[in-house]
Amino acid sequence: MKQNFTVRQGALDGVEAFLSVAQHRSFRKAAAELGVTPSAISQAVRALEARVGAALFIRTTRSVGLSEAGERFRARAKPAFEELVAASAVARDLGQRPAGLLRLTVPRSVVPILLEPLIASFCQAYPEVEVEISANEELVDLAAGGFDAGVRMGQFIAADMVALPLSPPFPFVVVGSPDYLRRRGKPERIDDLRQHACLRIRRTNGSIAPWSFVSGNKPIEATVAGPLIAYDFPTIVGAAVEGLGLAQAPGPIAAGPLKAGKLVQVLEPFASMAPGVFLYYPSRHHMMPKLRAFIDHVKSRSAGRARSRIDDKRTRKTKMR
Repeated sequence: MKQNFTVRQGALDGVEAFLSVAQHRSFRKAAAELGVTPSAISQAVRALEARVGAALFIRTTRSVGLSEAGERFRARAKPAFEELVAASAVARDLGQRPAGLLRLTVPRSVVPILLEPLIASFCQAYPEVEVEISANEELVDLAAGGFDAGVRMGQFIAADMVALPLSPPFPFVVVGSPDYLRRRGKPERIDDLRQHACLRIRRTNGSIAPWSFVSGNKPIEATVAGPLIAYDFPTIVGAAVEGLGLAQAPGPIAAGPLKAGKLVQVLEPFASMAPGVFLYYPSRHHMMPKLRAFIDHVKSRSAGRARSRIDDKRTRKTKMR
């Protein structure tokens, strides 16, 4: 049978007063230490004794001593109370400056592209913050998983989260190796994918993701087939580089092999756009300083990149004149 448990209100009331009186053997000195009147100390101790159900002090007109019950109560209460005070100090310290463990859940694919330079500069700026990165593809409940924030593509972030952009919008590109395209030919239409080996992603819910396209303003989802199913984009992009088939992946993940000539983009007119990658976190009135510092660092880096892009455009325009 399930038992009902309740936390008794005021369970700690009077404990600090009791410990101070027990230390000084004086109600007056305890009152001076705690900054209250001797009458207030007496009332607090009497209320504590009433809850405990035993006299904790032996009082005379000249002295104050501990009863046997008081000695036993002090032996157990003093270290426990000191631990509570220490716990409060630790929590207060973390609430006043960027320090402690910052836990982030991120897809593996964004770590080398976005997070490595960002985390490196953040750790240098805030040496008292330890950063823990859990790299996986699952959509994690931040609170249940004990995470401070997460990184995901915008379309997968819950509406009740605060989202901060880490990247501009980007296309989902279909790519294949030059060798594969020589053997199988380039698809010109979405329907041509029926004749191709397509490398696919299994979602965290177990389903296999269709490929997404746009024809005009109309979104299209294509069910494709092929020899490989993986749980992350770097795996299927790597397989495409090896000539195993075509892969559809976020543009930034395929950018390196495309630039190196290891992959070729196809079906460009039908590429769908993703809103970008975002840092997301719960809306909190009392945000911990470590997370606030990380958010401010992300905003500062984003502003710096935006200024750099503007300067680059101005430089190119000047050279063209």
